[in-house]
Amino acid sequence: MRSAQEIWEAALGELQIQVSKPNYDTWLKDTAGVSYQDDLFVVSVPNVFIAEWLKNRLLSLVKRTLASIIGRNVNVQFLIQTPSQTDTHLAHAWQADGGISSKLKEPIKPPRFNQKYTFDTFITGESNRLAYAAALEVAEKPGHTYNPLFIYGDTGVGKTHLLHAIGHAVKANRLQTLYVSAEQFTNEFVIAIKNKKIEDFHHKFTSASVLLVDDIQFLIGKAQTQECFFHIFNHLYDDNCQIVVTSDRSPRAMSPLGRKLRSRLEWGLIADIQHPDSETCLTILSVKAKQLKVSISPEVLQFLATQFQHNIRELEGALNRIVTYAKLSGTNLDLHLATQALTDIVAKDNRQEAMFTPRLIIETVANYYALTPEALTGKMRDKKTALARQVAMYLLREQNHCRLAEIGKLLGDRDHTTILHGYEKIAAEVKSAPQLSKSIEEIRQGLKINRKTPT
Repeated sequence: MRSAQEIWEAALGELQIQVSKPNYDTWLKDTAGVSYQDDLFVVSVPNVFIAEWLKNRLLSLVKRTLASIIGRNVNVQFLIQTPSQTDTHLAHAWQADGGISSKLKEPIKPPRFNQKYTFDTFITGESNRLAYAAALEVAEKPGHTYNPLFIYGDTGVGKTHLLHAIGHAVKANRLQTLYVSAEQFTNEFVIAIKNKKIEDFHHKFTSASVLLVDDIQFLIGKAQTQECFFHIFNHLYDDNCQIVVTSDRSPRAMSPLGRKLRSRLEWGLIADIQHPDSETCLTILSVKAKQLKVSISPEVLQFLATQFQHNIRELEGALNRIVTYAKLSGTNLDLHLATQALTDIVAKDNRQEAMFTPRLIIETVANYYALTPEALTGKMRDKKTALARQVAMYLLREQNHCRLAEIGKLLGDRDHTTILHGYEKIAAEVKSAPQLSKSIEEIRQGLKINRKTPT
């Protein structure tokens, strides 16, 4: 019989694929399996808010996921976790201190970093080498280099992993560290305003020596929260405290974010993480398989790397799923089993079906704007040609996840900084320009109609 925690870890692997990253990080990441007896599965949660949210929003999904792992229906109960004695002491110390002591004495509740997310477990490749090196240097010398450090990239490419790795390193050096998602920051800010404790909220964050903020793009559209974060940022920066921020896009592409805050986020180093290449995906899978103590054939690893090559979180989640499926069914982990275990996911989210040959993308964009493909790869810089060329950059990046250097080569050996500028310009404008958004959607429809052989 497997323990409740082992079953719950398998369930989390499934749930991580089925829910969004913000929802997983906010509501599921800090949960644990407590007990399983007489068809009642008990899950511990940190507080009553998470218990209520899971009960009202995710209960049916949790029950279905557990049933698929255990093999029968179960009832689920969410148990609020009792704070540890250490956390209680910290809370009492904070109240007694009154929020006025020096930074070295102020108690901050230690953040809970994922034990699996360290620098040692981060697989590096061409797609993430700069971000990894910068994060490592920041962890070794916080506040001295690359402040702030801004890491951006698509979902599931390793941004949160690097944040937690920095957290582990600076925490080991006894630096007061705060880790929060932008969504959590907003929730705490709203509660602080409601309870008239905004000074306590501000003091909590300015007391940190290292502030780690995940998914800063979720502050878009929240003017008051942005203003509060702006003042906290200035306070920490002036005190030479390290700030590390992640996002799904660069500061320049977050035009709805306040200009002053965007300017601050560009002060330090901006490092992007691109989608991993197939070689990096295979390395990640091999390392993960060793951690799980399972032997998987190269054929199965190649299948996973092909189907989930643009999202490391989904890649690892798919591996967890087929390993669990093999253990529960008692069959060999071969390609047939892997295909069977992932049928619903692959059918629902098949990356291959969304990709087109780069030549087809360039030709379709050129035809849409009544130009020739040679015009997009040539030197012409009139307004219509420049726009078409930038739209091609955007689609090559969005649809095929091509590297910047690869896109530059396809479009007349242009520099990767030119490609980045063009991509980010369209990415920002497509959110606020209905006509441009409509044009890109029409081009996508044209791609499907004119589809040739997928890459």
